[in-house]
Amino acid sequence: MHHANEMRAPVEIYGSNVFNDSVMRQTLPKEIYKSLRQTIEEGLPLDPQVAEVVASAMKDWAINKGATHFTHWFQPLTGITAEKHDSFISPTTDGRMIMEFSGKELIKGEPDASSFPSGGLRATFEARGYTAWDCTSPAFYKDGSLYIPTAFASYTGEALDKKTPLLRSMDALNCQALRVLRILGNKTTKRVTTTVGPEQEYFLIDKKLFEEREDLILTGRTLFGAKPPKGQELEDHYFGQIKDRVAAFMSELDTELWKLGVAAKTKHNEVAPAQHELAPIFTTTNIATDHNQLTMETMRKVALRHGLVCLLHEKPFAGINGSGKHNNWSMSTNDGQNLLEPGKTPHDNIQFLVFLSAIIKGVDEYADLLRASAASPGNDHRLGANEAPPAIISVFLGEQLTDILNQIEAGGATKSKSGGIMTLGTSSLPSLPKDSTDRNRTSPFAFTGNKFEFRMVGSSQSIAQANYSLNSIVAESLCQFADRLEKASNVQKEISAIILEVIKKHKRVIFNGNNYSEEWVAEAKKRGLPNIQNTVDAIAAIRAEKNLKLMEKHGVLSHVEMESRCEIQYEIYIKTVNIEALTMVEMSKRQIVPAVIAYKADLAASIGGVLAIEGNADVEKALFVQISDSLKSFNANLTKLEKALKTAGTLHGDVKAQAVAYRDQVFKTMGELRKDADMLETMIDAEFWPMPTYSQLLFKV
Repeated sequence: MHHANEMRAPVEIYGSNVFNDSVMRQTLPKEIYKSLRQTIEEGLPLDPQVAEVVASAMKDWAINKGATHFTHWFQPLTGITAEKHDSFISPTTDGRMIMEFSGKELIKGEPDASSFPSGGLRATFEARGYTAWDCTSPAFYKDGSLYIPTAFASYTGEALDKKTPLLRSMDALNCQALRVLRILGNKTTKRVTTTVGPEQEYFLIDKKLFEEREDLILTGRTLFGAKPPKGQELEDHYFGQIKDRVAAFMSELDTELWKLGVAAKTKHNEVAPAQHELAPIFTTTNIATDHNQLTMETMRKVALRHGLVCLLHEKPFAGINGSGKHNNWSMSTNDGQNLLEPGKTPHDNIQFLVFLSAIIKGVDEYADLLRASAASPGNDHRLGANEAPPAIISVFLGEQLTDILNQIEAGGATKSKSGGIMTLGTSSLPSLPKDSTDRNRTSPFAFTGNKFEFRMVGSSQSIAQANYSLNSIVAESLCQFADRLEKASNVQKEISAIILEVIKKHKRVIFNGNNYSEEWVAEAKKRGLPNIQNTVDAIAAIRAEKNLKLMEKHGVLSHVEMESRCEIQYEIYIKTVNIEALTMVEMSKRQIVPAVIAYKADLAASIGGVLAIEGNADVEKALFVQISDSLKSFNANLTKLEKALKTAGTLHGDVKAQAVAYRDQVFKTMGELRKDADMLETMIDAEFWPMPTYSQLLFKV
């Protein structure tokens, strides 16, 4: 009996703090429920009367859970979430109070927009900003408040957040995908949505040790730290037995996420020591984006309860693997078809090949935009560092699919590797088993059976930008296909022509080999594929004319909104590197230099003692000289870093020039300073070294 209860627990917990469909069905009148479902499923405008009834039901449900406040929960361009809490209380004339929540309050909030990054969209004195209810992502209860997922816009209507362009891009893709499906003979599908399952990597370290590291507290990564004797060489941590303390954290994390309707499915140890991963079941992209933000917030909170700290930085430790977020992206119809399922019948195969072609074309033509969507100062340490995918965007299709495309290019009604006869439009692709491809862990954009895995996104990033970029580029390919097919006198013939054209023109982006190899870098260059090494170069893509046109054409972001995002990404880069450099300066002056000097004094006293007794202190003297030389070099680089910071700080008229200065001068000098510090760490007595080492941080969980 006890066992049965344990089995039932997750079922009872799941979604218990979410104002989801089943709660709405129970609490809303039939007509109201029906109207709201239409708004959610078909994108129809929301009736204010409906909002009034929903607000009342939502308030009662939340108060019942223990809520006293409500908040419009939004995603400004900081990359994290924002919330302002208002209570439900409303005083009455007789000195008492009632709990109120109106449809107007549900639909629209007014947080002050002046302190959020706007990239020049607003002046500081233009403070008004609006949050608008996103009824496609369910409200939820957390920490005494009703959370209402919302979009965030300026007084003049520009998007100041990450949700608005994501929702717009989903509409754009839906519109173009439906055009193509209608031409292919599908008259019943009402909506096409993209779905995502983002795998989340993270590190867990001991809270006491974390608190002794100023760099971790202020920047989320270690700015100093010598390589430990043991790292990840033995690969003994990957999928290894989970430590009790970590298992307790994971168990509580699952429970908290399940309550919020986040379908946390898989948990395991990752490659690096102290590194782990959580993977959810896929859901609609907009909801998956909200859920991923909730996942990161919950991870941080739950870790503290276990005396741990969760690090979401892309590269908290030099020399061992960093953390990414694998964005598993696909397209589904409201009637249950996955458009990236290769299928078993000729009709499905044609559909699959058309949508596959749209993706290949889009990824090749807008590789720079995809690269920009995964660009962040933290991710610069990871991309191309022989672990994550490299900075070159390519598509992995696997042997069987690549073979089929090669045959189409050769004009071939030939047999495929699994035996089925194939002529385009009349016979069929072989039925591809779910795992017709091997997994390619080195590819930045890999087909994995019925979805694409975009592996470039950094662990701390919002997945919104990656997905609105993906949605938009695929919408553009589908739009071009539909324009041609709607005019064609022979649709089958035109489809064949389109697919053949895409293969010929864009096969350069398909690569099934080892993306980490030197040969691939040379080969990619020969093919003319962009290799954008760092964030400062990647951001420039946002301003590229073709990318501005794409986003404007599909109503995802206007020129002004794109420009603002470009400015903000430069500013974030500048501020991040500046904070890291200032932290390095402070730790150097107040911790490292005093520790080295103290140890030198101790060593000098020892040399005197040894000389008196033994008459020879060559070993001690040699160490003393070595430490002195390293300290001199360290001090010279410290002076150089302060100078570089000063120079870069004066360039604030032009954000791009300033970002370049931070990358080329400040960031470069930080690396030189670190090298000296890490050398000193290996020579100084452990008693004197002023901060926890890599060995302690990584292995004392």
